[in-house]
Amino acid sequence: MAKVKVKFICQVCGYESASWLGRCPACGSWDTLVPETQPITSRMGLKGSPQPVGTPPVALTEAPRLEGERLCTGLKEWDRVLGGGLVPGSLVLVGGAPGIGKSTLLLQLAYAVANQWGPVLYVSGEESLAQTRLRAERLGTLSSSIYLLSETSVPAILEQAEMLKPVLLIVDSIQTVFIPEIPVAPGSVSQVRESAAAFLRAAKMGGPAIILIGHITKDGLLAGPKVLEHLVDCVLYLDGEGLQAYRLLRAVKNRFGSTNEIGVFAMTSQGLMEVPNPSEILLAERPWGVAGSVVTACLEGTRPLLLEIQALVSRTSFGHPRRLTTGLDYNRASLLIAVLEKRAQLPLGLCDIYLNVAGGISIDEPAADLAVCLAIASSLKEIAVDARLLVLGEVGLAGEVRAVPQVEKRLEEARRLGFSHFILPEGNRKAWEGSQGEVFFVRSVTQALELAFVQAG
Repeated sequence: MAKVKVKFICQVCGYESASWLGRCPACGSWDTLVPETQPITSRMGLKGSPQPVGTPPVALTEAPRLEGERLCTGLKEWDRVLGGGLVPGSLVLVGGAPGIGKSTLLLQLAYAVANQWGPVLYVSGEESLAQTRLRAERLGTLSSSIYLLSETSVPAILEQAEMLKPVLLIVDSIQTVFIPEIPVAPGSVSQVRESAAAFLRAAKMGGPAIILIGHITKDGLLAGPKVLEHLVDCVLYLDGEGLQAYRLLRAVKNRFGSTNEIGVFAMTSQGLMEVPNPSEILLAERPWGVAGSVVTACLEGTRPLLLEIQALVSRTSFGHPRRLTTGLDYNRASLLIAVLEKRAQLPLGLCDIYLNVAGGISIDEPAADLAVCLAIASSLKEIAVDARLLVLGEVGLAGEVRAVPQVEKRLEEARRLGFSHFILPEGNRKAWEGSQGEVFFVRSVTQALELAFVQAG
């Protein structure tokens, strides 16, 4: 019999230890190291033993092309995030909080793919076949081309997929399936890693596109080893925190497209409905005539989004003023506050400043810098800016306003929603070709503040 080696593996980060530890040295989690037995195999490659023959290298110009067109599902928000649709033979991981709508979205996706491309195999390791059918009846996604399988054994799932030959395989979820040869419980690090690797091999060896549903931890990260995210081709997160009935689908890894695209869905009694105009939704409850509210336009991939920057400035009651940001980078906000104090001579040293991006969207690009500065100044002076004003520009440490890319696309979306006044960087004057609306070009933050407050009357 082969010798057995026992290793203790952290179920959060995958750290391996020869002995049990109360706290993981890598991630700091308590009581997460679980013993796992592994057989000791003989070492390969010793002197005198036959060496394995690998695949010879191939010139880059002679490498095979990626055959097959993308599977356009008809769900435009899903196709947008993936870069045009599912790629045959790809492995996609979808994560999200419990009850956020992962199974609902993928059942709707299975229905759309089955109607256009062929059979779909939906493997449910958490629900019975009757429960899955009940949800399909509620969503109106009953189809004879969708095949249900209630199974948790990975070899059995792959065997059924080999006989059915579907165009899409959905596994709900990766934490519930297991490989019988590995003597550990489903959901452990070894089981999740090896199960995902088995599905990856099946997809790359001419198999269907495979979508895995993954659980997340209390920190909002995908449960299981980090290698799980490295194995798959795409990692998608379905997020709904802060959007109430709305759900955001975003990609954090995509080998076939951009990771900057987002898809917006609304949760209804008929399932997840696409939101084609998220800017209109995000500005629907915007207060008019209130100081500290400024609208800017940010790009999420190729989609322009109009977002409301909210600022609240109040005199501090303590010696050390507070700075709090939601949806904005804290360090970037601190930099902009310092620029306003130094270059615009605004007395912010003894004020608490709270910044928020309405709608739960996070802003990464610097095109919103000038809007943040105007929102802070508006709240400090108690002067509301024009409700039809859109502000764009990157702010430097010298107080200068720098140009932003793709300004035409941003302003086109703003005009469609009724904005008629614009404050833009002087560097975008050459690229300006529009004739609608009143446009002001500025070189510095102080010039933008004067213009904004003059427009406010």
